[in-house]
Amino acid sequence: MDIENQKEVPLAAVIGSPIGQSLSPDLHNYWLVKNNLKGYYIPLNVNLKMLEKTINLLPKLGFKGANVTIPHKTNVLSMVDKLTDRATMIGAVNTLHFNSSGQITGDNTDAYGFIENIKQKQPHWDPKKGPALVYGAGGAARAIVWALLHEGVPEVRISNRTKNKAISLSDILGAKVKVIDWTNVDSQLEEVLTLVNTTSLGMIGNARFSPNISKLNSQALVADLVYNPLKTDLLKTAKSMGLKTVDGLGMLLHQGVPGFEKWFGVQPKVTEELEMFLQEKCNVTI
Repeated sequence: MDIENQKEVPLAAVIGSPIGQSLSPDLHNYWLVKNNLKGYYIPLNVNLKMLEKTINLLPKLGFKGANVTIPHKTNVLSMVDKLTDRATMIGAVNTLHFNSSGQITGDNTDAYGFIENIKQKQPHWDPKKGPALVYGAGGAARAIVWALLHEGVPEVRISNRTKNKAISLSDILGAKVKVIDWTNVDSQLEEVLTLVNTTSLGMIGNARFSPNISKLNSQALVADLVYNPLKTDLLKTAKSMGLKTVDGLGMLLHQGVPGFEKWFGVQPKVTEELEMFLQEKCNVTI
């Protein structure tokens, strides 16, 4: 057998720290099997000290690309050769592509995944009707705020425990982004029609997140990017109030589509069967 002439098996990964909670390997390996494709997608626990070395090494090891998750979505901005327009506008990267010469392109599909998930789960959502409130000011928050503004939300209010990070995000994304003090969020809820948690609070292994949303508009949509557990305290409270909710699992599925297509050459489908498969991987299922 001529080993040198065998077709290369494509590889991809998800990079973060911690990484054990990520469902991305389950998602992409499901798509590989479903589409009868050769390839592997693996989790890599990489700290900041090793991040740049790891990213530069992956193309040399045969990787076609990688996803980037907490806490590296902004860290990698200076470590790529090229940024897509949307990654530049958002100011964060969650997807990397490596070409045949090893050039690294940073993209952001979080905004796409977030909006596609809402449209699928809550098709009557009208972003233009009123302001939004976003908890957090990290890499995921950048994508969500940009997506909300892009969809026509008239104002996005952001609140973060470290206020300076929220101010920096507001400076980047413009006058329609208003910073709300973390301890004063309750008083800003009556007009809010879209509320989103972009922090890792509430995730398995992290601190609980149970904000007081009793004053939230009765027509509001509540979304949580955390998907492990699937039923976060925030979503449980929102459902008990009769509000529309969207969990973080659907966003994970949709944001993975562009990367998978780029790395493995097939556009995967987000199906009910896939969602049920991944729900079983979460600590709490719907």
